[in-house]
Amino acid sequence: MGFRDFNFEESLTNRFRLTKLTLSSRTRLEYRLQALEILCNLPSTYIFPMLSYSARTKFLTAGFIVATLFTISACSNSVAGKRADSAAREERVQVHPISVKLKELRRNVESVGSLFALEEVTVSSEVEGKVDEVLADIGDRVERGQALVNVSTIELRLALDQQRALYQQARARLGLAEESDDLKNVLDAAEVKKAAADLKESEEAFKRSQLLLEKRLIPRQDFDQTDARVHAARAAYDLAIQSVQNLRAQLPQYKAAVELAEKKLRDAVIRAPFKGQIKERVVSPGQYLKVQTPVMVIVSMDPLRVRLKIPETMAGWIQIGDRIQVSVEAYRDKTFTGRLSRINPSVDPQSRTFEVEALLENAEGLLKPGFFVKARIPSGKVDQAMAVPQDALQYSYGVYKVCLIQGDVLKETEVKVGDLSSEEVEIVSGIKPGDMIAVPVKGQVLGDGAKIQIDQ
Repeated sequence: MGFRDFNFEESLTNRFRLTKLTLSSRTRLEYRLQALEILCNLPSTYIFPMLSYSARTKFLTAGFIVATLFTISACSNSVAGKRADSAAREERVQVHPISVKLKELRRNVESVGSLFALEEVTVSSEVEGKVDEVLADIGDRVERGQALVNVSTIELRLALDQQRALYQQARARLGLAEESDDLKNVLDAAEVKKAAADLKESEEAFKRSQLLLEKRLIPRQDFDQTDARVHAARAAYDLAIQSVQNLRAQLPQYKAAVELAEKKLRDAVIRAPFKGQIKERVVSPGQYLKVQTPVMVIVSMDPLRVRLKIPETMAGWIQIGDRIQVSVEAYRDKTFTGRLSRINPSVDPQSRTFEVEALLENAEGLLKPGFFVKARIPSGKVDQAMAVPQDALQYSYGVYKVCLIQGDVLKETEVKVGDLSSEEVEIVSGIKPGDMIAVPVKGQVLGDGAKIQIDQ
């Protein structure tokens, strides 16, 4: 039997039939796959002579079927792709048409600035002494009159006791027992009364000596001594009156010294001058303080001041009492409101701007002094201008655009914007009154050349 007469198919079939009796299903499958791999790697000129006529017929039929299936699949995919492309081209964007019109637009004054505390003060010590206790620290909220630092009071109490003793001594010399007592006449002073009594006694003795001298019952020397005692008593009386008058004049001074000592004792407790927060603490327990030594810095947080620079060209647009809207980077979703409280009457010749100040309520404590702010002041100036809804505006790479409606197709056009409000944007140039622009329905994306469908 020649090579051409060899029935390759029958040989393989017999081989697999033989293995079917002795091998497992997995092993038989491996053999069949190996045989198929051998056939696939042989050239057709080698395989076809090995096959019988019936095998050749089966092989060609299978190839024809496979080729036909590939052709049908390719055609089907091509048709589906064309249909998808056609559907994509026919998809339309739903929009609301808006006619551009001139309308009255209230001008806004926009500027940037910073926040400042309503009040900021460095609290200093009014007495000398050692710090016993520090009662507040950075960030603490304090009320007006709240204790911040306690200074040692030992020396201050001793000084107060000394001044009180001097005051009471002066009152005693004046014969004032009760605090409510007052010396209305210097002759009522105990010291003056004693001097007056001595003078009276001396004068009576002088009169007696004079009578005795006339009767020559005493020597002249005794009379002269009596006369000298009268003059001395009169001088002592005058001196007592003068001393009491001086003491009476000094009494308020002694009282003031007592009150000053009491004040220093009270000042040993350093207190907050107003409601606010501690910005800085500069003392520690045990530190010795001199008069005017700084201990803490306090800032008033509610309300806060906002200061802005306004171009001189807008000087006539604003006035005290105008409402102001402020935003900060820390709270981008919040807007803080206030009122203009001050306008600087002069313009900076370098920047051609003037400063304004507004007060912002800060009851929640969200704002902090030093924040950078963006501010908008609705002014009283009204102009005729084009304005479109903010939803109609598109922004990309520093360029603002709107989509004009031309038939059923959109055309992007670049525009220059002006003032912005909560809902509309002023258009300075790029479109004209009467133009139809598109506002996309929620979820729709506009683009140049896109076909549209008007949303009813």
